[in-house]
Amino acid sequence: MAAISVLPSCSTNETCNNLLPVEVEPSSQEQNILTEADPTIFMDTDSTYYLYGTGSQSDKGFLVYHSNDLKTWEGPVGRNGGFCLTGETSFGTMGFWAPQVMKRNDTYYMFYTANEQIAVAMASSPQGPFSQNVKKMIEMPCKAIDPYVFIDSDGKAYLYHVRLQNGNRIFVAEMTDDLMNVREETATECISATEEWENTQHVTWGVTEGPTVLHIGDTYYMFYSANDFRNIDYAVGIATASSPYGPWIKSDYSVINRANIGRYGTGHGDMFKDAQGNWNYVFHTHNSLTEVSPRKTALVEMIQDAGTFTIKAGSFYYLYKK
Repeated sequence: MAAISVLPSCSTNETCNNLLPVEVEPSSQEQNILTEADPTIFMDTDSTYYLYGTGSQSDKGFLVYHSNDLKTWEGPVGRNGGFCLTGETSFGTMGFWAPQVMKRNDTYYMFYTANEQIAVAMASSPQGPFSQNVKKMIEMPCKAIDPYVFIDSDGKAYLYHVRLQNGNRIFVAEMTDDLMNVREETATECISATEEWENTQHVTWGVTEGPTVLHIGDTYYMFYSANDFRNIDYAVGIATASSPYGPWIKSDYSVINRANIGRYGTGHGDMFKDAQGNWNYVFHTHNSLTEVSPRKTALVEMIQDAGTFTIKAGSFYYLYKK
């Protein structure tokens, strides 16, 4: 399989018009592109895919869509009027962002952001309804967003997340056995915006967010996004470590960016394996060259190459609703 090279993001002073499509009036099919930002895809044991994200009704909860082929999607199919989680039965009154769904035994867990805090709810189906016996957040010493739960080969669970303290900084903490809380004494900072491509506007409040972590062989891989999501240079980078706590060694350049995708605002997604065993990264882009929102849901296939990951050439596409 051929892979394109990892290219650095353009600076905000460059137009990169040769890398971007000419905008035309959207076709009827394009008008059906899904607009779930901060997306995640969960594949159930029957190989059905479920898509969740930060949607247009993010002050109410999360919608869910399903698909058999990753390209065309039906829904919303949540069991509460299309919603799989709302503030009626779970923590939160606003800002339902960046969910992640996983399954342990016969229970589905949704980790999510609401009110700039992290919470976890449970359900018996990926369509929900996800709920809590007692509405509560996971206790943190500050505001926290963008949860990603990683269960290592030894069975230990870790919560990667973003703490809002002097910037958006990615932390990790070991979770309790029931996945309901973190062991705060284990909290460790992993990533902050220190590289040029991570802060192309040179703002005081640097942003790194949206972590996803894999453990392959002896190496831990973290996919993360940097820059403010409204910045055209919003992009995805990779860092590696020999421990779930780091230290993390960043790649020199972003691996998914506006230069190699040809769209603005490429980031904040989730890495997953499809039914054929291929790695894919689902993420969002800006709506157009002039508008950030509603952000469009997209996917690329990733291939492991020389100790890192690159995009499979020609694999980028948007996800469509039937």
